[in-house]
Amino acid sequence: MASDSRVDTISRLAQWRIDSFGPCSFRKSDPFRIGIWNWYLSAEKNRNLFVKLFPEMSKLSKEQPPLARFVLRVSVAGSGRRIFTSPVQEKLLRTCDDFGWYVDYGFHGRFVIDVEFLDLKICPLNGGEALPVWPGNGSMQTVASQSTLRCLTRMLEEAIHSDVTITTSDGTLRAHKAILAASSPVFQGMFRHDLREKESSTICIEDMSLESCMALLSYLYGTIQQEDFWKHRLALLGAANKYGIADLKDACEESLMEDISSSNVLERLQEAWLYQLNKLKKGCMVFLFEFGKVYDVREEMNNFFRQADRDLMLEMFQEVLTVWKPN
Repeated sequence: MASDSRVDTISRLAQWRIDSFGPCSFRKSDPFRIGIWNWYLSAEKNRNLFVKLFPEMSKLSKEQPPLARFVLRVSVAGSGRRIFTSPVQEKLLRTCDDFGWYVDYGFHGRFVIDVEFLDLKICPLNGGEALPVWPGNGSMQTVASQSTLRCLTRMLEEAIHSDVTITTSDGTLRAHKAILAASSPVFQGMFRHDLREKESSTICIEDMSLESCMALLSYLYGTIQQEDFWKHRLALLGAANKYGIADLKDACEESLMEDISSSNVLERLQEAWLYQLNKLKKGCMVFLFEFGKVYDVREEMNNFFRQADRDLMLEMFQEVLTVWKPN
């Protein structure tokens, strides 16, 4: 029975597999962690199924109650597979009585309950604006004193003693060779050897827009804001791969892992393959096959397979064989 109460999680998705109710008409899951809270699911069978989602009663959930935007799905296993999806919910969840969902169906045998968190915020007890849990507030700012960060910000924004010009697809920026070279082995090689960039003090980055290149420089100068990182993270990933900025590449991979969903999983899988992001690739595979979300992207799969690399398709096939291997 222990395995019947375990909830598996990946990214913002939690999945509870129930083989059967047996003689029991009520089930409560083990706790699972999404965001900063532990959560529970419960299922009660009468004529229909009644599903609840609620946070663990604790000091944290009392002082920092979650404001959650989420969607629930119930999938009935077997040849006549059926999926029931709730409307998108946005609820302040404090207790087990704050939210419940009736599924109009008589359940027999195995079924799966999914909850996908679209957003999570901390609701302040004294009023005011709710604070987002994702992205982590300030996590992209380097650990440095505020005075140093202010100086670096001024150096970049006011081009103080700048000595290199960067040409983007829609404009130019001024920067500093020392900071670029210290951040990237590719930039260091440009200025060390007798290359065009060293001679002209100009770097062409025409595969980035002015705005996304500014986000790249802000990262290198340690002054990037979290919202700018999220807005430009795909462009930053490409730049990190091109210029050998390993810590930025890792940060982009971790960020892309945080919000895998049915609407972006195939795009993420392609990016993971292109940039050799093994953790992201594995996460997408698990999302699609172990969590069964491949059924949600059936229509998109044909177009994906027409464009996907042959070796990637082979890995996907091997993953299917592993997941669906008979016991």
